[in-house]
Amino acid sequence: MADVTARAVLPIIRHALAEDRARHDVTSRAIIPANQRITARIIAKSSGIAAGVKMAMLTFKTLDPSLRCRLHVRSGAKISPGTPILTIEGRARSIFAAERVALNFLGHLSGIATLTQAYVQRVRGTRAKIFDTRKTTPGLRALEKCAVRAGGGSSHRSDLAEAILIKTNHLRAHSTQHTAHSESLVPLLVATAKRVRPRRSVEIEVTNLREFQVALHARPDAILLDNMSLKEIRAAVRSPVSGLRSVLLEVSGGVTLANVRAIAKTGVDRISIGRLTHSATSLDMSLRVIQ
Repeated sequence: MADVTARAVLPIIRHALAEDRARHDVTSRAIIPANQRITARIIAKSSGIAAGVKMAMLTFKTLDPSLRCRLHVRSGAKISPGTPILTIEGRARSIFAAERVALNFLGHLSGIATLTQAYVQRVRGTRAKIFDTRKTTPGLRALEKCAVRAGGGSSHRSDLAEAILIKTNHLRAHSTQHTAHSESLVPLLVATAKRVRPRRSVEIEVTNLREFQVALHARPDAILLDNMSLKEIRAAVRSPVSGLRSVLLEVSGGVTLANVRAIAKTGVDRISIGRLTHSATSLDMSLRVIQ
């Protein structure tokens, strides 16, 4: 949460607590005395990268401000089975009521950071950087992108207002009188985008080498090589067109841990991966009463 404010995440936390009806925990209310106090600790049950630790702490504090919380690790820290993450002291009912929501945030975000770190490690020693996408859980984008950064990755545009990305469907919708990526349409749209939004970067998506050459001559800030083969990616990187390296080359589509290093070794600048946020496995965490 280094760049996500508490004020921004409080509505998310409140919604999650309300969804779980955390203030109506019939189990704890039935068998735990109202004045009973305990000390509990969240520990890691598997290895990975911690993320969302402050989010977990805020979840407990939001439900009951009287709870005392102590963080043992920061987001981005390496953790292993048994690593203490957070200690909570106070009313037992409150701790149990917030437990699942806090663990859900912590496990989900740590899973994203852990998967991101695996990709970052695979491309180490190349010029390529690992980027996330907008394929995020609705309402959790800022948190999930923060988790990507905790894992050593970088963030692509946060929303539709941040940067311009001209996709094939934009070209198709622009005019039925033109062929997508035609030598007249692409330069026109890139120039128009730069003129209308001069402070925004302009990127254009291509799916083959012919489209790449057309896009390259239009001089966007970046070109997205979408679902192209390794052979095509290498050819794009080695393009003899003057000034190529002033245009960032990004790869997206079909990227896995098995092929990401081969893609990175072609010399591309960025590799964007949707699975960082939409397919990461939650990291296993557990809360235990210690006193």
